[in-house]
Amino acid sequence: MTAPIAAPGPAPRPGLRQRKKIKLRRTIQTEALRLFAAQGYEQTTVEQIAEAAETSTTTFYRYFPTKEDVVLDDDYDAMIEAFALRRPRDESVAGTFRAVLAEITAVTEADSEWNLSRMRLMASVPALDARYAGEERKTADLTRRILAERTGRSPDDFQLALAAAAVVAVLFTATRRWAAEGGTVPMGTLLDQAVATVEPVLANL
Repeated sequence: MTAPIAAPGPAPRPGLRQRKKIKLRRTIQTEALRLFAAQGYEQTTVEQIAEAAETSTTTFYRYFPTKEDVVLDDDYDAMIEAFALRRPRDESVAGTFRAVLAEITAVTEADSEWNLSRMRLMASVPALDARYAGEERKTADLTRRILAERTGRSPDDFQLALAAAAVVAVLFTATRRWAAEGGTVPMGTLLDQAVATVEPVLANL
């Protein structure tokens, strides 16, 4: 059984060392995306990415175990978990997801070009697309834990597992549509439609 999610305490401001790590991680990702766009994903090596980011390949692999991870790695699942845990206890499950997704939408659209670049690569590179399916499973596990915490049901409850699968399916479909449309349709609109689609399922939990 998956352990229940613990309520977070106040988030401390990262220290200087941690801020430097965050900055370097993002620099590596930004340079990787630039190189992928310029010369292709398969044609770009880890060594070229490290050189462009002014770091070493050893440091690259300390942040990203594989070249695929430099595209796939993000903080969105952690954000979803943190935002969900801060919602009022008497709020409906659908209400919680709407509020959490509004927060995620703001973060995603504030960095839309970076996120669109990542999504385009995931759609066009088979190895990334296959790994992205694995990310869906991870998000489904997280969603199941959040639903269990909000409803008091066991994370192993079958109906809860079905609801989590439905939620993640519509959310990932919405984000793929957002990328396919080049961000011209607001992500908030697509995610709102996604939640509306599964709201009856959530209401039955």
